[in-house]
Amino acid sequence: MNQPTAEQNIQMWKLKRLIRSLDAARGAGTSMISLIIPAKGQIARTSGLLTQEYGTAANIKSHINKLSVQAAITSAQARLKLYPRLPPNGLCVFVGTILTEDNKEKKISFDFEPPKPVNNFVYFCGNKFSTDELVKLLETDSKFGFIVMDGNGALFATLSGNTREICHKVSVDLPKKHGRGGQSALRFSRLRDEARHNYVRKIAELAVQQFISNDKPNVAGLVLAGSADFKNELNSSDLFDPRLAAKVIRVVDVSYGGENGFNQAIELAGDSLSNVKFVQEKKLIQHYFDEISRDTGKYCFGMDDTLKALELGAVETLIVWESLDATRHVLVNAAGEEVVVHVTAGNAKDAEKMIDKSTGLEMEHASGSEPQSLIEWIAENYTKFGATLEFVTDKSQDGAQFVRGFGGIGGLLRYRLDLDSMNGTEEDEDEFETDDEDF
Repeated sequence: MNQPTAEQNIQMWKLKRLIRSLDAARGAGTSMISLIIPAKGQIARTSGLLTQEYGTAANIKSHINKLSVQAAITSAQARLKLYPRLPPNGLCVFVGTILTEDNKEKKISFDFEPPKPVNNFVYFCGNKFSTDELVKLLETDSKFGFIVMDGNGALFATLSGNTREICHKVSVDLPKKHGRGGQSALRFSRLRDEARHNYVRKIAELAVQQFISNDKPNVAGLVLAGSADFKNELNSSDLFDPRLAAKVIRVVDVSYGGENGFNQAIELAGDSLSNVKFVQEKKLIQHYFDEISRDTGKYCFGMDDTLKALELGAVETLIVWESLDATRHVLVNAAGEEVVVHVTAGNAKDAEKMIDKSTGLEMEHASGSEPQSLIEWIAENYTKFGATLEFVTDKSQDGAQFVRGFGGIGGLLRYRLDLDSMNGTEEDEDEFETDDEDF
């Protein structure tokens, strides 16, 4: 399976952001329309459906709501007319009237081709948008199953992208091995072997329930892990379903059972799971932390230093938290010079009053320049600086440390760069760029 390109990662990040904004939107009535046409659908047939819905909307008793629904349907029809043929991956249209934060009505209307083909047709008209089909596009093609076994029980889990899910847990009370019993020692041994056999049988049966759907494995690969020999017994047992046995890609020894064993198994099976985003993210951030611990000088963190290094063309890999909440402002000072200021959500009040240090006067936004999401600006411009862009989450322990301790933005540099001395000699440092503590 091919590793996603930077462009594909950016597309998926934009889709995540879009889904969050759609989920947050609410309407006063039932005038929000979600229309998703699958890759094998037809625009003409969908237009016919909208015409029928327009006629049905005439029966709505509330006059205001009726007009809103019909206006939304008309807007959706107008969007469809922009496409002479259906895009290869299908088409998504979201139109309607939503309520803003200050409780005012606002009409929105937009359309786009999804980054991956959609398979199901969706038409939904209500007081919110339907995004379930878009959420499915975020799921990675590869989902891996894990079975972690020891003498206390077993855990069934999956790893897909950077999402870990515990599917099922089971406990067991096996008889311990001992030297007592005298003439009964053989009977105790037989009972112990029988209990182990029944345990392996139970886990084999549960594995079928968890990892086989519609008579086919629902995982791309299976990792068996454990601190005892049970994982090997399961792997070699005739009780283990042949369809799952064929999916086993690694058998690893772990020091723990349960969730700790699951986390350790992910690391140990990392080579086999090289296409899973969780492992890719962990390797990237660990490489970044290694540069810091060795004090190579080939790293940067925080908005100030990272963006400065980016402008110098020194950043080889730009690492950004996918939920970084900061805004980029292009301002003009009293001398007519442009000044770029970055403001985090926590310091949004600073954006309303930005002072030119040399004159004490408030600065104004540059002509034709609107405040822009910093992460959006990075996604549009990172290639101009010769950098590669990697989005990370805060779902892993390393990712959370990167967000909390390093501001959620940093970079691996091409060469050693002494940013401290550069900051020390710079006289006009921007007082509104945010410290890492704000994250």
